[in-house]
Amino acid sequence: MIDELKPYAEYKDSGLPWASKIPTHWKVRRAKNLFRCIDVRSKTGTEERLTVSAERGVVPRSSMKVTMFEAKSYIGHKRCWPDDLVINSLWAWGRGLGVARHHGLVSSAYGVYRLRPEFDEYAPFIHHLVRSKVYHWELRTRSKGVWISRLQLTDDAFLRAPILVPSVEEGKAITRFIRDIDRKVNAFIRNRRRLIKVLNEQKQAIINRAVTRGLDPNVPLKPSGVDWLGNIPKHWEKNRLKFLVRNVNEQTSTRQPDEVYVALEHVEGWTGRITLPSEDIEFGSQVKRFHVGDVLFGKLRPYLAKVTRPSVKGVCVGEFLVLRRKNEALLPEFLEQELRSKLFIDIINSATFGAKMPRADWDFIGNLLIVYPPTHAEQLEILSDTGKQTASLQAAIDKANREVSLIQEYRTRLIADVVTGKVDVRNVKCEGRSVNEEEFEDIEEVEKAVDLLEESEDDK
Repeated sequence: MIDELKPYAEYKDSGLPWASKIPTHWKVRRAKNLFRCIDVRSKTGTEERLTVSAERGVVPRSSMKVTMFEAKSYIGHKRCWPDDLVINSLWAWGRGLGVARHHGLVSSAYGVYRLRPEFDEYAPFIHHLVRSKVYHWELRTRSKGVWISRLQLTDDAFLRAPILVPSVEEGKAITRFIRDIDRKVNAFIRNRRRLIKVLNEQKQAIINRAVTRGLDPNVPLKPSGVDWLGNIPKHWEKNRLKFLVRNVNEQTSTRQPDEVYVALEHVEGWTGRITLPSEDIEFGSQVKRFHVGDVLFGKLRPYLAKVTRPSVKGVCVGEFLVLRRKNEALLPEFLEQELRSKLFIDIINSATFGAKMPRADWDFIGNLLIVYPPTHAEQLEILSDTGKQTASLQAAIDKANREVSLIQEYRTRLIADVVTGKVDVRNVKCEGRSVNEEEFEDIEEVEKAVDLLEESEDDK
């Protein structure tokens, strides 16, 4: 399929910064020529509730993990029908829009737009166009507000926005092509994520055993006194976490020039790798100050295993526990590894509070029994050995994650090219079927795309 992609024979200037040149026979129309505003309110509030997702578009609320509070009544909420375009006016610039496939209720603050009869076959094409990366520029420009979190796209601003209009049959061909690409890419991603899950399980099995049993399989054991921990080496020490570290809560609203800023999204789960933001960050709330050697434990959604030990000093969001050792017998790097092991993450996650935004509690974490070798030498030996044992597994995990990122990037670029007419898909054959689980490894076009993307990354 990829080899069949060719440009159109002739192009013209669209006059749009994000579209550049488009096929000669395509048209540019204002949204008001295609849509009309719909404002039909629910009288009972009993219709299915829908939500707008940046990842999935307009979907049933029941299919998403929505963290917003439920309204006491949904009487007066807007109703929408299949093929209506629904826009979250405060999140349009962040892909908070899409064409509905269900009848149901959306927020009264959302915009609902219905295609005029002569354009009703364009709904699937428009769904992909307005959610494409290139169209983001149009939505961002037309959304107005002081802060990015308060940018709003009004009805009038959207209805004045330009919409690309190919022929009806082209629109259908584009939709078929995108759905076929989505099918193959999603199957590839599911396959890679299954692989990542298996590799992570193997990696965690090595780490779990190392931080609770050590390296010697024949070492004499003793009961730990905790069911979930089991037996531990006879010569090891054990103590509650609160006696080994202090939970530091040094609040500040400023950051020094030599300090970094760490938020939850900057920390990779299960590895502790920190990716600092490239731009200067401003924060409007209190943050915590940490020192070199402190262990940061992400208490929000602890199952994500966001546990890290920064090599530089800085400030972090309040959703981190800042743990500073007060017992010299335990190395911070050994504690970091132990707290990030699946054994400890699972037990901490089992005691969270809050159904929608689960958080770990310091009182519980502080009372956890921590086990460790009595000497720094043995702790370092365990860390070195587990690092060597898991290196190849982590490399394979990184490779699979990179492939997922590359294919998602490829899909984003390809969809942008298709909906703006950079490539002609009218005669591309699409299979139009779902992929069975056994077929995941047979998606040659996607594998080829990943290989090409990896080659292009290597050439940079």
